[in-house]
Amino acid sequence: MRRVSFNRHGAPDVLAFETVEAPQPGVGEIQIQVRALGLNRAEALMRAGTYIERPALPSGLGLEAAGVVTKLGDGVEGFMPGEAVSVIPPISMVQWPTHAEYICVPIDRVVKHPANLGWEEAAAAWMQYLTAFGALVEVAKLRRGDTLVITAASSSVGLAAIQIANVIGAMPIACTRNSGKRQALVNAGAAHVIVTDEEDLALRLDEIAGSAGVQVVLDAVGGPIFEPLTNAMARGGILIEYGGLSEKPTPFPLPAVLSKSLTLRGYLVHEITGDPERLSRAKRWILDGLEAGTLRPIIAKTFTFEQIVDAHRYLESNEQFGKIVVTL
Repeated sequence: MRRVSFNRHGAPDVLAFETVEAPQPGVGEIQIQVRALGLNRAEALMRAGTYIERPALPSGLGLEAAGVVTKLGDGVEGFMPGEAVSVIPPISMVQWPTHAEYICVPIDRVVKHPANLGWEEAAAAWMQYLTAFGALVEVAKLRRGDTLVITAASSSVGLAAIQIANVIGAMPIACTRNSGKRQALVNAGAAHVIVTDEEDLALRLDEIAGSAGVQVVLDAVGGPIFEPLTNAMARGGILIEYGGLSEKPTPFPLPAVLSKSLTLRGYLVHEITGDPERLSRAKRWILDGLEAGTLRPIIAKTFTFEQIVDAHRYLESNEQFGKIVVTL
């Protein structure tokens, strides 16, 4: 089979195909013939050498996939060869990389996704919805009537957060740097859109949220926007930081934190995927939404497996609206 690997860290062109023996499922694992892959910022970080895992080189990579069950390891029950499945991101991208024609995945990471999802949508679902669900529902306890600010809102996680907020009955305010994405964000369910390169963030948040303030902020950026974000927050509000895209320093907004008793909290999706009880709740909630159509993955662009380098370049362009998918 072919798998994508890299033997040095760097730009997308360090990625290359290598021909290797297909992995065989161990105890409690399932072998899957991959039909589609979902791309995430984590893969770019892994390739560049700045991810939370540091692999021995050469290394594979990839967190998401959808495909057909081909073999079952010992001890696997509840699955049959030929079934359509998708993959919940494993704890270790190094141990269970997905950018390959065949992969082996632990049974607790394999899901029979709803029949209304095609391969591309199934491969585009789990990382974004698990990240947003964990942050908003499990950690922030987002409630009906809350005001939620989402930065980097045109990312797959940002769009997932908009959908989850609407399911709950909260009001999602989408922040984006690009005015060309304003209408698309409205179409995706944002109640309000703030173009931060063209509008005064503090002023717009005051106009929208008023004296009641913002209960929850989901931020992937950091940097100077911390001050206007926290200044707009309600007493007892929570800001969840899951990214850090800004290259500028992030000031600690001491006056707002003290005067409003705010919570500023770092968050990784591993908090959900590494906790069986939380993961079970998240899977059920997300599957219900996918089946009902209230959660619907938005795909920015699709590439072929042979275009994996181009797909990674596009990922780093920040031009996408939604998820980037690679088909096999």
